[in-house]
Amino acid sequence: MKSDRILALDIGASGLKIAEFLPLKSGGVELVNYAIASLGIDPQHEEDRSRYIVTTLREAMRERNIKPGFALISVSGQSVFSRFVKLPPVEPEKVFQIVQYEAQQNVPFPIDEVVWDYQLVGGQEGELDVMLAAIKGEIIEELTDCVEFAGLVTDLVDVAPMAVYNAMRYNYGDLAGCTLVVDMGARSTDLVFVEEARVFSRSIPVAGNAITQQIMREFDLSFHDAEEMKKAHAFVAWGGAYETPQSEVADKVSKCVRTVMTRMHAEINRSINFYRSQQNGRAPGLVLLTGGTSIIPYTDTFLRDKLQVDVDYLNPFKNVAVSNAISADEIGRSAHLLSEVVGLALRRVLSCPIELNLMPPRIMAEKAFHRKEPLLLVSMICLILSVVVWCGYFFKMTGLRSERRAKVQSRVTELEAIERRMTVPEREAADVRNQIDQLHGLLDRRTAWVSVLSEVRGFLPEGMWLTSIVPQIEDQKAEEDIPVARGRGRPQPVIQKEEGPKVLSKIEISGLGYIDKIESANPILAFRDSLRQSDFFSEETEIRWQPAPGPDDVVREFKILLVLAEPIAL
Repeated sequence: MKSDRILALDIGASGLKIAEFLPLKSGGVELVNYAIASLGIDPQHEEDRSRYIVTTLREAMRERNIKPGFALISVSGQSVFSRFVKLPPVEPEKVFQIVQYEAQQNVPFPIDEVVWDYQLVGGQEGELDVMLAAIKGEIIEELTDCVEFAGLVTDLVDVAPMAVYNAMRYNYGDLAGCTLVVDMGARSTDLVFVEEARVFSRSIPVAGNAITQQIMREFDLSFHDAEEMKKAHAFVAWGGAYETPQSEVADKVSKCVRTVMTRMHAEINRSINFYRSQQNGRAPGLVLLTGGTSIIPYTDTFLRDKLQVDVDYLNPFKNVAVSNAISADEIGRSAHLLSEVVGLALRRVLSCPIELNLMPPRIMAEKAFHRKEPLLLVSMICLILSVVVWCGYFFKMTGLRSERRAKVQSRVTELEAIERRMTVPEREAADVRNQIDQLHGLLDRRTAWVSVLSEVRGFLPEGMWLTSIVPQIEDQKAEEDIPVARGRGRPQPVIQKEEGPKVLSKIEISGLGYIDKIESANPILAFRDSLRQSDFFSEETEIRWQPAPGPDDVVREFKILLVLAEPIAL
């Protein structure tokens, strides 16, 4: 379960900041502890930053006694691809489909390889402005893995410029016109244009590390020595006819700083023109500075002179409380570095203007699982209780079944004794039943011949009579059971196999018919067909002899071979 404590972590190119906040009943947050630490690596080099991040974060938490927990994280704006897209007015349920299509068109990586999110921001009438933010999945996975190795649990991943924007809007809600926030980091400078409900951000590749690189070239130093020299002597040279410093080193360092600041001014000025022409924005009336590079002496004076606008430093604690345990001097020296963590902390307690979340899908799935853990725990307890109840029921039923089995076994023993006494009478009864069946079979065989003749007689047409009936007797096949001839409407018994019996399978009948009654062969054919339809005879029944009558004959002769459907055992 999450506690009231809020941990906010900003991981930059050359350092990290972690802060601990507590929510206030009034709706805001209070800073109670924080740590700022340098990673000690050159931001321009592609080194394995993971071990530096894990080691530095653990050390900072240990020194400031910050306990592990759920953490809100921000990533550098330079690592994130951001794009502002204008959409035509559409129905709310179709916004996601259109934004997804725009993301596929604008993000310069395969969409399945990035983690992306979007936010609707203020736009002109009739249009929707959408802010897209995407980061490569491998980058954010590596970052969240570092956080987990350090003992924290990732709860949200925000973009540093938008965290600064949320902190600025919370502390400077009464500003009118257009305000430009300049966040000067180590590897890049984030520009955030704030105008009424609108926001626009852009990263420029000119920042504190560019000054260090300039000093390295000027003095032929290593990165770490140049960084120390910058911290000791850097300020923005006045330029022109102003008196130079007495220290030659300070003079050269200040000129290096001014060279880079001039490049930065050019990029800022270009971004302002882009914002005004492409985003239909207004020129900034106020510039607020933040970030580690912004405190180089005379930076605000330089930009005020170049941009011809008011320049001040962003105070992220203007409306955010600071614990009494943190001195005013301490927070004053660090305020310019804590804008991101303030913006992150506000995400936990307030509804912020920009709420992006670039949480990797793996961590999202883990969070969903953790949310279900109480339900799973209750389900597991219920399952265990069910098993216990069923085990008790099983043991109870086993005892009852044993008792019942003993009673049944006793009864079975009694019945077996009775069964043994009944064996001889049952055998005698079976012999009697067998004799009865044999007598029934004999009776059926005797009546079968009568049934066959009655069937033939029943189909004789008027004016026709039989003159002879010749049965054809064959040997019965040993492997077959020969059923008796079937009578209509009654079941027929089956004659058991006997060794070498005789069977009646065919009957040849001869007959005559008066010519005045049997005028053609058709009645004889009909007689044959009727016999074929009988249950006693098969389709093989056929007329064997049917001579044409002479001119003086008064009768018509015929012979028919009747093939029995079921041979009759004799």
